[in-house]
Amino acid sequence: MHSSRLREKDKVILNLITESYLQEGKPISSGFIAQRSPLRVSPATVRNIMTKLEDQGFLYQPHPSSGRIPTDKGLRAYVNNLFEETLFPDKKVELLEGFTMQFSDLNSLLTQVSKVLAEHSDNLGFVLSPRISKINFRHLRFIKISEYKVMIILITTSNFVLNETFQTNTYFTQLELDRASQYINQNFSGQNIFSIRDYLVQELPKFKLSYEDIIDKLMNLLKAYIAQEEEENQIFLQGTSKLLEKHDLFDMGKLKTLFQNFEEKAKLAKLLSDFISLDRVKVLIGSEMNIPDVKDCSLILSHYGYRSQILGSLGIIGPKRIFYKQIIPLVDSVANRLSQTISFSQ
Repeated sequence: MHSSRLREKDKVILNLITESYLQEGKPISSGFIAQRSPLRVSPATVRNIMTKLEDQGFLYQPHPSSGRIPTDKGLRAYVNNLFEETLFPDKKVELLEGFTMQFSDLNSLLTQVSKVLAEHSDNLGFVLSPRISKINFRHLRFIKISEYKVMIILITTSNFVLNETFQTNTYFTQLELDRASQYINQNFSGQNIFSIRDYLVQELPKFKLSYEDIIDKLMNLLKAYIAQEEEENQIFLQGTSKLLEKHDLFDMGKLKTLFQNFEEKAKLAKLLSDFISLDRVKVLIGSEMNIPDVKDCSLILSHYGYRSQILGSLGIIGPKRIFYKQIIPLVDSVANRLSQTISFSQ
């Protein structure tokens, strides 16, 4: 049964139980809820509602004499209700008032963003780096590093300096790389490598008439870079120690596996990139991720980018018992601020 089909009274009690559990960290009794409920209900009435919610899969009772704890389904109903209540504020999240993003180096910026997420949520903060091929640039240069290795240096339209090294299957002289750089800067400044590649593929017959000597090699160069980039995702993580401090909220065996994933950053980046969506903020709770090793975790993430183009994602990884009401607006605000900073219309 979906939370929207619950009676209003049942929904109020479920939300109160969930919020109380998130704050108290222990099973919640009917007497505790009756004292705090705005509905003025008796403990007996609350018990009946709790029993019904348990039968419907929203709550469970760890021991026969204990109170109730929300299941993943109960937490999902609570989070859905938060979204229905227009959780996103128009004003800035208070925690971010003093936070500025003034870095010319993108990696330093993304490291700072992951730190802000970790410190203000008291959980693990992460940022998936954007692909250079999808970032609009003002100036670009290719530099020969070795026989089949090339460095790309790119200055974005927001004046971030990015660089990356990649392997090619084609031999290039530095003169050829300079000609390729000059050709791209003269004809495609303000665009991105991905769109240039697509444009050249489409217009190749026409261009080869005038530039046959460089177009084939340029295409090989762009394809080599994009092919390598598609296999790699860079991730910035901060706050792993904060999860260790919450060891009582995790199965320690699964927490150990989770930290092994953190060490294998490429694997973790691939896992997180699979969850990117167009939702303003996406919340995945425990079993919803379909990954046994993280069933004790919740993932709260959003995306950043330019207009309708998603460049990367960021968010929080923490226990299921997390303060969703504070963290969802935090993730949303940081994503908006990062999107504004990485603006390609300046």
